Amino acid sequence: MRNRSLYASLVALFCFLVLMIVTPAIPQSQEYHNFADHRKFLGIPNALNVISNFPFLVIGLVGLVLCYRGNYFRLSLEGEIWGWTCFYVGVAAVAVGSSYYHLKPDDARLVWDRLPMTIAFTSIIAIFIIERIDERKGTVSIIPLLLAGIISIVYWRQALLCVWVNVDKPNEIDFEKLSKMLFFDDLRPYALVQFVPCIAIPLMAILLPPMYTHSTYWLWAAGFYLLAKVLEATDEVIYGWTHHIVSGHTLKHLAAAMVPVFLTFMLAKRDVEPERQNLLKTWRVSWMKFREGNSNVESYSYSYSTVPVVEK
Repeated sequence: MRNRSLYASLVALFCFLVLMIVTPAIPQSQEYHNFADHRKFLGIPNALNVISNFPFLVIGLVGLVLCYRGNYFRLSLEGEIWGWTCFYVGVAAVAVGSSYYHLKPDDARLVWDRLPMTIAFTSIIAIFIIERIDERKGTVSIIPLLLAGIISIVYWRQALLCVWVNVDKPNEIDFEKLSKMLFFDDLRPYALVQFVPCIAIPLMAILLPPMYTHSTYWLWAAGFYLLAKVLEATDEVIYGWTHHIVSGHTLKHLAAAMVPVFLTFMLAKRDVEPERQNLLKTWRVSWMKFREGNSNVESYSYSYSTVPVVEK
């Protein structure tokens, strides 16, 4: 089992390196910062894009309290507690980071918008490994996955300092000539951290047997995240459709906030799954029962219709 995990890690690393070699860099477009709704309310610039982050703070703090207050979520594994703690910390921090960014959108502030999101994304992957694959491996993976998310942000904004050496004093750095700072400006690692969970989580939810009930909540959460990305891409279009009442980006925040809401409901409702059966098999069994029920109804109707009527 250990060798299999090592091989899987090496294969994943190899695929990542190949991807980084064969694909071009993805720079951050400055058009990204040009949102449709620039209105100011109560002295707050880009007010609705700022205020719409408030639900993240509420659900993040509520989730953190419920994780520890009387163990409301009934988290029995140490890895689960750490994983969900990191997730809710990330969710609450999204409210702060995203609000800070939307007050004055630029690349420097965008770092603090994206950093909390990577914490939430990577925590979810670790939680899935704990629940669906192996508790120990999932617990051990929390820190490496969090570091991978942080590194993806650092790689995008990592400063490369061009250093000149004073010819007269070769052992000293001439800081007066240390005048240029360059950035990698490459979003490929961050894109992987953001979008791989979008594919992996629904697939794992459907194909891998769960430890707990109410697995369909994962799919609801994934659906709302997909909706959030669509709303983000149609920011200006929705702003026009609503006659400048609300923009797509504002609605994107509200849709994305539904992700932790559904996951919190899941944690509150779920129990240990007595029959560890994946969703695909559950759906298949339900479909077969549905078809059998329909066939029984049809056969009963047919037999009833073929009964001869005796005339008096």
